[in-house]
Order: sequence, then C-alpha cells, then structure tokens
Amino acid sequence: MESRNFLRFLFIFLSVSLVLFFTWVHLPYAPQPNSTTDLLDCSTNSPWCTSKNRFQPINKPSTADKILEKPPNPKHRNHEADTPHHPLDPLTISEINKVRTILKSHTLFKSSSPCAFHSIVLEEPDKTLVLKWKKGDSMLPRKAAVVARVAGKSYVLTVDISSGEVAVQETGSRSGYPTMTIEDMTSSTWAPLSNADFNRTIIERGVELQDLACLPISLGWFGENEENRRLIKVQCYSMKGTANFYMRPIEGLTVLLDMDSKEVVEISDKGRDIPIPKAANTDYRYSVQEINPEMMFVNPISMEQPKGPSFTVEDEHLVKWANWEFHLKPDPRAGVIISRAKVRDPDSGEMRNVMYKGYTSELFVPYMDPTDAWYFKTYMDAGEYGFGLQAMPLDPLNDCPRNAYYMDGVFAAGDGTPYVRSHMVCVFESYAGDIGWRHSESPITGMEIREVRPKVTLVVRMAASVANYDYIVDWEFQTDGLIRIKVGLSGILMVKGTSYVNTNQVPGQQNLYGTLLSENVIGVIHDHYVTFYLDMDIDGSDNSFVNVNIQKQRTSPGESPRMSYLKAIRNVAKTEKDAQIQLKLYDPSEFHVVNPMKRTRVGNPVGYKLVPGGTAASLLDHDDPPQKRGAFTNNQIWVTPYNQSEQWAGGLFVYQSQGEDTLAVWSERDRPIENKDIVLWYTLGFHHVPCQEDFPIMPTVSSSFDLKPVNFFESNPILRIPPNVEKDLPVCKPAASA
Repeated sequence: MESRNFLRFLFIFLSVSLVLFFTWVHLPYAPQPNSTTDLLDCSTNSPWCTSKNRFQPINKPSTADKILEKPPNPKHRNHEADTPHHPLDPLTISEINKVRTILKSHTLFKSSSPCAFHSIVLEEPDKTLVLKWKKGDSMLPRKAAVVARVAGKSYVLTVDISSGEVAVQETGSRSGYPTMTIEDMTSSTWAPLSNADFNRTIIERGVELQDLACLPISLGWFGENEENRRLIKVQCYSMKGTANFYMRPIEGLTVLLDMDSKEVVEISDKGRDIPIPKAANTDYRYSVQEINPEMMFVNPISMEQPKGPSFTVEDEHLVKWANWEFHLKPDPRAGVIISRAKVRDPDSGEMRNVMYKGYTSELFVPYMDPTDAWYFKTYMDAGEYGFGLQAMPLDPLNDCPRNAYYMDGVFAAGDGTPYVRSHMVCVFESYAGDIGWRHSESPITGMEIREVRPKVTLVVRMAASVANYDYIVDWEFQTDGLIRIKVGLSGILMVKGTSYVNTNQVPGQQNLYGTLLSENVIGVIHDHYVTFYLDMDIDGSDNSFVNVNIQKQRTSPGESPRMSYLKAIRNVAKTEKDAQIQLKLYDPSEFHVVNPMKRTRVGNPVGYKLVPGGTAASLLDHDDPPQKRGAFTNNQIWVTPYNQSEQWAGGLFVYQSQGEDTLAVWSERDRPIENKDIVLWYTLGFHHVPCQEDFPIMPTVSSSFDLKPVNFFESNPILRIPPNVEKDLPVCKPAASA
C-alpha cells in the first residue's frame, strides 16, 4: 500500500514538474495583458484605419464586436525540410539526425556505457572562409560541434556531416563539466523522491508530496570534497494554494545529489523552526487578481504599420532593415547570436562591416547569503543551465508587437533527438515617440526653421526563464549606425523563509542578508552580471582598441580667464593588459575600436565606441571561490585577440569548474592586440537589494550599453531621412467614433 501511494505521488510530481519546467508561462500581474480583441488592426485592408490619401472605411461592421477580425497567432513552422543557405545557419533537423546516426556507429558510443549529448551545434567554419563567402557560392562544409559524456567522461567532437568523419578533440585537464541537459535537470528534481528519509522530512515539514515542487540548483565549487563527481543540490517548495511556489520555500532543506547515479548523498535540514510562508497574495496571474475599481489603466496601445514591416528575413536567418543587414540564429547556450552585422554608408552606398559576431557569453548571479542553504547559490546561467535552453516561447502582443517576425530554435535533446523551441526569438520595429535628431531656430535669428526626425529602431528579442528569473535581451539597431544591447530583469525573486513577520521583530544586530518582503519572506541581496562577446570588425578584421582618456588640464598663468579645461588623450592598447578596464567616475574615458588603416576624408580613423551602462561591479574578494569562477567580472571591459576556442567567458566546461579557464586567465597572457583581429568583452552589472515592490513578481528593471559610430561616417548618417507627414500615417478610430 505504501509503495502504491509513493508511486501515485511520484506520478503526480513528475507530471507537475514537466509542466512547470517545459511550458511554464509567466503572465503579467496587472494590468490585463494585451489581446488581439483590444487592438485595432491598421493593416491595409482594415475598415478602421483612415489616412487622407489612401485609407477609407469599407465594409463597415454592423456591431462593435465585429470591429476586428482576430489576426492569427504566429504560425508554427514545419522545420523537417529546412536546408542551410548560409555558412552560419544553425544545424537543421535533418543534420542533427545525421550527426546522431554517425555518432551511434562511432567506437566511443558503441559500448553499453551511459552517454548523453550535452550540445550539438554548428561548428562554424573558419572566419576567413566565412568573410570570403558570398550568396551563390557553394556552401562551405557543414560540421557539428558535439559535447558528450560517455561513461562519466566529457568529450568534445567534430563531426563532418558530409563525410561522416568524427574527430575527438583534446579537452586537456580542465576542471568542470558541460552544460546540464534538460534531462539532467528534470531527473534531478525527481530523484530525491526515491529516498525515504527525504519523503519523511517533507511530510514532517507539513507538505504533502503531491504539493511538492523542487528546483535543480548548481552548487558552484567549494573544495576537493566536491570533485570527481557531478553533484547538484535540490531545494523544494510548496505549490499548495498558488502557482507562485517560489514564494513558499521549505527553508533550510537541501538535498545533495549525485547527478549521474541519482544517489542522495546528503540531506541537510536546518530550517524546521521556520514556517512555510502563506500562499495568500503570491499568485501573479491576471485571472486571479482582485482589481481595485479605483485603479486607472492605460488604454490598449499598439504601433500599426499599414504598409507592413520595413524589414525582411531572407532564407530564414538573414535580416535586412533600413541600412542594416545581419545574420541571426538561436543558440542553446548563448540564446541568440548576431553575426556579420553590416551598415550601409549613405554616401557610397557600400555595405560596411561593423561586427562579425555578438552574443551573451555568460551570466554570473551570486547571492549574498553565506549560510548553509544559500552560500553555494552563485549561478552561471549560460554555462550551467544553457541560456537558450531556458528560452520560452514569446507571447504575441505582450512580449512582441503585432507585426513581429518569430524565429524558432532547433536544438538537440540529451539523446541527440532534435526538437523545436517555437517562437524563441522575435524581430520587430519599435517607435516610442523618440527623436532621431532635431533643431528649431531661435526667433532672434529671423529664420523660421523647425526640423525633426522620428527615431524608429529594429529590435531582436529573446526572453529566458531560468527557473524563477526572467531575462529579456534586446539587440536594437538604429538608423544612425548605433547598436544598443539591453538586458531586462523580471520574473520572481529567489526568496528565503524566515520566522519574522515584521521588521520590528528583528534583533538590531541580526543580518537578514536581504529585505523582509512579506510575512515570513526575505528577498536575498544578489548581483547579476551579463558578459557579452563582441567581435568587432570595423571595416575589416584588423582593429585597435583606443582608451580616450579625458583629463583635466590647467591653463598657464595669464593664458586665459579660465583655470582649467578637459583634454582627450588617446592611448592605443598594445597588449591585453592595456585593455583591462575598470570604470571610474572621476577618471573618465571613451573606449574606441578603430581601424587604423582606414580614415575619413579629414584623417580620423574610422571606428565605433563602447558607451557603458549598467556599471555595477563585483565587490567579492578575488580569492572567494565564486569570484574565482566569475573572474571575468573583475573588469567591465576586456580585449583579447580573436581565438575561436575562446568564446565562453566562464570557460567551455563551467559546471563545478574551478576558474582556470576563464576570460581573466586568457587575458593574463598579455598577447598583442594592436592592429589585430580583436574581440571586445563588456559586462553589464546589476546590484539587486530587493524591495516590497518586487513581491510577488518583479517589474522589469533594465540597463543597456551602446556600440556607437565614432568617425565611422563622413557626417550625420540620418541627415537625409524624411520627416513624418500626416498623409502617410493612418488614423485608427474605435468603433464608437467611426
């Protein structure tokens, strides 16, 4: 009987876990999310768009509920017949299947030893070959880069898809393990249920097994006792009474698990005196909210495009918009990868190279609680969990506007079977009333001049839900040549249970390691660091990094009524250590990547500059084990020579790594970087001291940095764009006023 009950509970738990992990959708808390019935359709055939020169109401509906024909949701595409059109296109379903077939016959995989594929992605061709390739040329050889574990050992392999040849790469003696598979994570959350002591502990803490939700938590690295086996920690929550189980932690209960054998190594239960927080007021879904009638919400708003979007997506991955074109693809580790970004010169009409490749290389999220159940929470979200693997389908009209284009990700499961992550990336044009440039002449000049240009941008967006936290990453392209990379943080805090219900109960000297957000709930202080890989190719691959230091200069006696002024002093970085930059408010600089061999007509080297934002810096000791692993956050800016093997700031194998294969280690080689093919690295940083407004779900907090032309063009590149005029813009009217 007891065994039957256990199996029943296990079935329920597995079912709930799968639903939560694979299909959990984070809906807005309030106000109500947009729906197609709330937004007027200003397509060219809509009867409710009028414009003085071309739109007139036709076939007027007879009742208000017929104002719109509900536009269809983005179509689900069939990827079975996909074929690559560009050397950087991701592997197709048929290619992944072929790689799987090839490897099954390889000696390494013929034994009965357990094996898993942690990554099967395109092995990109040599950069020089890609730069020479043009549409219409023969496709470069297609190869797959495979990370696999066989019989407890990690392997990196290259598979030639055409010839079937397999090369096993030397991985060296580096520590760490590959990115977890989805199967690793889900099976780890189930495994503790096979342990009678764990089940007994859960019930003693007042939680029924069918109400249990557990999370797989990477444990970092804290010494020799954690070596030579893949370990993971599991912590659990009560789902009773709420969808937001994250706010109901079973505090102090931590299971240490062998990820390969699924053996429970240790159970730590140090929170028996801490109650599980109540479910009341934790649910964030709109359907369960009680709306105060006094609240005023904004009316539905949407940017309409009667002529349709101005961008195209050719061959599934080549995006063209205004003066930009670039290659775009989803990636299981990085999320999205932007490649071969080029901008058109307004004078010559030439497409000019700006960036060969850019993506999110790593995310480091250390929590600032040194106690037993928290000290290890120092996540590397890309290298441990897979930033792209955690990307969820985007929600039309709320994540992305009406005319967005959606792109799917095609990834490989742990057994090598391909699967599709639908609507993982969206591309859309954005207009928020911003101004591209303007000038109005003062009346004292006698000239009546008022010239203004609107700013419309193109956005590439993905959102990853890494368990509780949601990250929104935007790559925003502007017509003036600027690229803005923005990261938004939302989702749900990882919280700590406490016996306190009010701050007046907390002894004066006690450190809560965070903020009391609600009764029995503490939001723990933590940081977010998002490190970007930016292979800049400004009019060619050989570039230099210039630190333009802004220094105070004093005037000589009698030289001027002024005593001081600022001077820009250019320092060209010779080697990597010259380009290790910690930002300083009172020692400011501009940071340029220039092509020293190409100059403007007046002699300035053409370039782009990095404009920092989100400048929070890590305050952890450099010898602290988490910071050793996250040493790529010791500086905000690094510059390294291009090396195809140096792509992941935390190293190739991040899980339980010790920090000996990071960007910080590579940069210490101090290699030459002047007039070389170089890679720029930038880290956006956030300190997060939680507040009550973050409960039960966080309003999005964003920060960004820019890649901005600096002497790249001969003059303002958007000087010639036309202003908006009334006759070109539709006027959308609701039914009542039509």
